[in-house]
Amino acid sequence: MSADLQNTLPLSQRKFDYFFVVMFSLFFITSMIADMVPTLTGELQPDHPNLLMQANYDYAYGCDPLFLHPPVWMRFVTGLSAFVYGPFYLVLVYAFIKGKNWIHVPAIMYGTAISVITGVIVFGVEFFGEPEWRCQNIPKFLSLNTPYVLIPILLIVRMRKPYPFTRKF
Repeated sequence: MSADLQNTLPLSQRKFDYFFVVMFSLFFITSMIADMVPTLTGELQPDHPNLLMQANYDYAYGCDPLFLHPPVWMRFVTGLSAFVYGPFYLVLVYAFIKGKNWIHVPAIMYGTAISVITGVIVFGVEFFGEPEWRCQNIPKFLSLNTPYVLIPILLIVRMRKPYPFTRKF
């Protein structure tokens, strides 16, 4: 048995890690609902019979025209979330529950990528981009989207040292 396995703390002794387990579980669900739909379908419709399409439309209408009428590049961003980040959330949940230190580098890579893509590119377009794509309801947009930037930054902090599950956070 390797030294890092012998010193890995169980999840019950890493109380703050429950936060990551819950949040990344929620991120998985939202990436499957909120990001897969516009990636595969394009523009959202208010009268669509699918409840997921309606939920996405309800969010986007009056708040997020970039999401409501996504240009091709935005569909790549949502596709990345649905088909790359989404499954990775399940890997993160598993690694946090089991205390798998091998997640250290992939977690930092994910945290950096999503912070840049969501935090810089998407937020930049939402607030400073073309007028037809600018956010129309800033409090709603920030309340629903800020966690996707802040939690990955917290993850980077949590993973800042090798063998992150051998110590309490």
